[in-house]
Amino acid sequence: MEKPITIRHEDIALTATIHYPVKDEQVTANKMPLVVICHGFVGNRIGVDRLFLLASRQLAHSGYLVIRFDFAGCGESGGIYGEHGLDSMIAQTRSVLDYSLSLDCVDPLRVTLLGHSLGGAVALLTGTRDRRVKSLALWSPVAHPFNDIVRIVGRKVYEDAASKGQADYQGYRLKPKFFESLQQHQPFQEAQKFHGDVFVAHGTSDDVIPADYSFLLEKTFWLRGEGRCDKNILFQADHTYTQGLHKQELFDSTLAWLNSHETRQQDWQHWSI
Repeated sequence: MEKPITIRHEDIALTATIHYPVKDEQVTANKMPLVVICHGFVGNRIGVDRLFLLASRQLAHSGYLVIRFDFAGCGESGGIYGEHGLDSMIAQTRSVLDYSLSLDCVDPLRVTLLGHSLGGAVALLTGTRDRRVKSLALWSPVAHPFNDIVRIVGRKVYEDAASKGQADYQGYRLKPKFFESLQQHQPFQEAQKFHGDVFVAHGTSDDVIPADYSFLLEKTFWLRGEGRCDKNILFQADHTYTQGLHKQELFDSTLAWLNSHETRQQDWQHWSI
């Protein structure tokens, strides 16, 4: 079952869709594991070629409650995207967590943030600040927010924003504050602050965000004193996993990792008891 919802963040209405988990055609009565999906730069909760919609349906079919939402100024949400920087995206994600964990059916000990591209950086940075996030799934994650986004939009857009107070990129008005917020965060440096398990996926044919980032992130996560990191490098997959076989491999590997994470957590709880 899917249902459109609105989540308040300060004075902004964030549009979202909630997918209730279904097994054997019935909504489970037990506490449910939660997955919150963070889309990428100037994206939306549906995703390129329905990436997030299809992922949400498969996860829900396997027993996960999924919430995918539009960041302010994207999709159907209110606000102006270029006025809300990375700090705001982190805060918006935490507002979505507030709503999600207010639902009686959600298990607060099984909360995963799934982020793609810039949303991967948002998910990681949210996880380092919010202990309610227990695990992360990062798809083609941005690791150098400022450099990566300036490379995507072009140096002229950044210079226009700095000199004119705003710049147009595909109809989005990007302001200096937006770029300044990107400069203030370094996911590589903050990764070790997250103590939960992590899954990283990346395509070898990604020409937007280098797959090398995911190898380096994996090494960084493994240097932590706790928590493990698993990865899947998808041969010839592009940044948005355009081909159907790449989408399916991405979904299957992410779901397999989520299920194995669930099993490890249950085994640990039984052992600790």
